[in-house]
Amino acid sequence: MIPPIKSSDSLQDVRYEIRGQLAQRAHDMERQGQEIISLNIGNPGLFGFRTPETMRMAMIENLQSSEAYSHQKGIFPAREAVVMQQQERGVMDVTAEEVFIGNGVSELIDLTLRALLNAGDEVLIPSPDYPLWTASVTLNRGKPLHYPCPPENGFQPDLECLRDLITDKTRAIVVINPNNPTGAVYSRAALEGIVALAEEHGLVIFSDEIYDGMTYDDAEFVPLAPLVKNTLCGTFSGLSKVYRACGFRVGWVSFNGANEVAEEYLHGLDLLASLRLCSNVPGQWGVQTALGGYQSLKQLICPGGRLYESRQAMLDGVAASPYLHLVVPGGSMYAFIGVDTDKLPDFDDHAFALELLESQHVLVAPGSSFNVDYRNYFRVTILPEAKVIEDVFQRINTVLESYNQ
Repeated sequence: MIPPIKSSDSLQDVRYEIRGQLAQRAHDMERQGQEIISLNIGNPGLFGFRTPETMRMAMIENLQSSEAYSHQKGIFPAREAVVMQQQERGVMDVTAEEVFIGNGVSELIDLTLRALLNAGDEVLIPSPDYPLWTASVTLNRGKPLHYPCPPENGFQPDLECLRDLITDKTRAIVVINPNNPTGAVYSRAALEGIVALAEEHGLVIFSDEIYDGMTYDDAEFVPLAPLVKNTLCGTFSGLSKVYRACGFRVGWVSFNGANEVAEEYLHGLDLLASLRLCSNVPGQWGVQTALGGYQSLKQLICPGGRLYESRQAMLDGVAASPYLHLVVPGGSMYAFIGVDTDKLPDFDDHAFALELLESQHVLVAPGSSFNVDYRNYFRVTILPEAKVIEDVFQRINTVLESYNQ
């Protein structure tokens, strides 16, 4: 008899519940002919958002130049466009040699951690977090430690707790700003505090800024790289969110700060980039047009724009519910919504998400999927149109009312 084929032990502590069992159940229901409103993933194309026409044309017009492998770091026009964006932000110590293009930010998170970590090295990650960061640290033999960004502090980082977590095994601090899942936009003071700690202890900073242009009302996005002088800073971004081109699979990371002491590390990252040959070449031709062209996102995030109005519908839905509360998201395409456990003391995020899916055909992500130690939150994306958001919150309250009764 053939013995069972088991998965690697390295997967034992890896979680990515955004596409986990709940998502699989939703897929099964769709195969049975049921319509599901999927709010678990920020996938603009799924909700009718189009990639800007100029980016599609840039890719089409350069298809003849896309049939061979590119340089392992990416095509020069794409990398130079990232350099120019960073220079516009006041980052003058970066060249195209410090820019790596990847198959989305996801691949680059894995590569940058793999090039850095030895077994047992610690990485400080915000809680709530985007769980790919935690999973990637674990897969690369590191130990993720989560510094709290508590709701009572507007999901801003707790710098004292962050300081207390630093040990002689700490190698890096991860920043996700604007934040996924909470939508928090970090204050300049918080970012300056993180940089001061990193520079004091010689820690690499990984700043995930994939939602850098997606802010609302008076929220101000502050890029982290210009604040860094005396340690290494890697800034991540890409085409997926701001430019609504998830399927292009194009992301980048640029390094600045103390590059002179990071030559061995950057060489190791270049080696890993070479081993996967290169990232998707056709999509790279959209980078220069995206960063240098008209920023159509601005029409979507201002009053009257689709994202703004969907966000407002979400805010109205929370305000109308006797069971829900919310720290208003200043950025990104998500809301991290809390449930009042004084009124629903037995609330459990996973049980609620399953009931909402089975009875109301709405898929959300349980809050504990984002590495928090409380179970009364859930995340939704605000990508659907406002009328769909309104309907969703009616369905959510139907389930919550049933709990109350």
